[in-house]
Order: sequence, then structure tokens, then C-alpha cells
Amino acid sequence: MPLPKLLARINRRVSNPVLGLGARVTPYFGIVIHRGRRSGRVYRSPVMVFERDGGYRIALTYGRDVDWLKNIRAAGTFEFETRGHTVALTDPVVGHDASASWAPPLVRQVLVSLDAEDYVQARRAD
Repeated sequence: MPLPKLLARINRRVSNPVLGLGARVTPYFGIVIHRGRRSGRVYRSPVMVFERDGGYRIALTYGRDVDWLKNIRAAGTFEFETRGHTVALTDPVVGHDASASWAPPLVRQVLVSLDAEDYVQARRAD
């Protein structure tokens, strides 16, 4: 089972603002920049990410029922900030891989131990 929703709520208020500072430049991390479906407000969510198949693959460590995923799927496009660059991404598609074979070996072990079997694949917008 992915990380619990209670932890997600705590992280949203406490950890994410702190993690967001390092996630912009730390390998395997980045910031999903998305707009609320109803509010239109801009949000920034730190995530674990990997370049893959000509785009980016984002680990769903809290599962598929997260607001940022609902927002980017509704919009069809979003921005992503990683290693000091902002990239426009499109066509977010949710995938499943129980072995997390797409992640580097050490990260793969963490994802498998968390049962974080789902991911989002998105490609660069032209």
C-alpha cells in the first residue's frame, strides 16, 4: 500500500514547503506545478521523478488518489521544475509496474518496499 493519506496531509502542510527547496535541484526529485481544478490556484508539489522514454516518469508514492494528479490529468498539461529548469509536459498517463523496473536500483528498492507500484508518464510539450 502506498504511503497513508494522513502522512500526505501532514507533508502538504509541513514537509513539502521544506522539501520543495531541495527538490528543484536534487537528482530524482522535482516540482510539479499545477492548477487547481476548481480554484484555478497554482500549486507546487515535490515529487520523485526520472527521465524515461523521451519524457518524465513520476512515482506515485501516495497512490493514484492525489490532488496534483487529478489536476494534471484534468488539464492535460502541466509544468515541471527540475535541476533549475522548468519544462512543459503534456499527456500525463498513469501506468503500473509492481517491480518499479524503470527506477534506478536503490530507488527501485524503496518504491517496491512502499508498494508504490504506480507512476505517471508525461512527454515534453512541443
